[in-house]
Amino acid sequence: MLDQLRAMGVFACVVEKSSFSGAARALGITTSAVSQQIRSLEHEMEVTLLHRSTRKLSLTEAGQTFFHSCQEMLAAAERGRTRINELRDDLVGELRIATTPELGANHLVPALSHWMAAHRGLSVKIETNNHDVDLIEGRIDIALRMSPQAEDQHIASVPLTPVEQILVAAPSYLNQTVPLTRPEDLQHHELLPTNIIKNDRHFAFQHNSTGEAVEVEMNARLHSNNVSVAKSLCKQGHGIARIFYLDVQKELKNGSLVEVLPEWKLPAFTLCAMISKQEQQPIKIHRCVDALKQYFSQLPGGRIFQDAL
Repeated sequence: MLDQLRAMGVFACVVEKSSFSGAARALGITTSAVSQQIRSLEHEMEVTLLHRSTRKLSLTEAGQTFFHSCQEMLAAAERGRTRINELRDDLVGELRIATTPELGANHLVPALSHWMAAHRGLSVKIETNNHDVDLIEGRIDIALRMSPQAEDQHIASVPLTPVEQILVAAPSYLNQTVPLTRPEDLQHHELLPTNIIKNDRHFAFQHNSTGEAVEVEMNARLHSNNVSVAKSLCKQGHGIARIFYLDVQKELKNGSLVEVLPEWKLPAFTLCAMISKQEQQPIKIHRCVDALKQYFSQLPGGRIFQDAL
């Protein structure tokens, strides 16, 4: 099929230049190669396309009809190339972004709101879930993940911001339970785990000042796979939740939740934009990642950043 399309392009050029030699010069190939392409077309379609004489070339009736088809094909190819260039170089077409429900609602939409409004030719689809999606299979352009690095060699990881995980509880819960002064005291409390975190009942603490390390396991009776549900349970006084700092800033500010053991820190994560590795990445992906980097660069990821202000 590709050989036939190439030959159709050669034929159209011969007609436009009115000679084999003129087409050869325009196409950068030999005259004999041009002649061979035309003979192959005529043989394959079992018709004569050109009347050949020592003075000039002229189209047969079949050749005239075929020439119009070749022009339509070349015009369609040019339109396709123009469209590809637009998708590559302009902020048009479709952009698919995957993230968690909490990051999507609380940060992705605010981060891209003005950017999306400014580029009306871009169709943005935001898909939310609590598990990692395959970028290639899901046709995802950008995925936001709490991940230190890309595990797939075909995926690039762009760091956006470090994010701490902290323990929170409602003031009403803390006022009615055993006091918390050290990590070991957590063994007497109820955990509200979200199973989107691996080993969600295990905690490895390090003291901010002394560097002392302590590991504990907590009990859990109530479970969820959604951060919003865990926060709701936490606000109702059902226990202590481990949540990313980015997901609980509003509650910490209004006092509905307070941080537990603030002088002890848990391992931090890195929020990353995951994109597939391509030599010719569409400009819309780069511009979107730039907008995300700008937003998260102004957003504190945890206590360690607040202390530095």
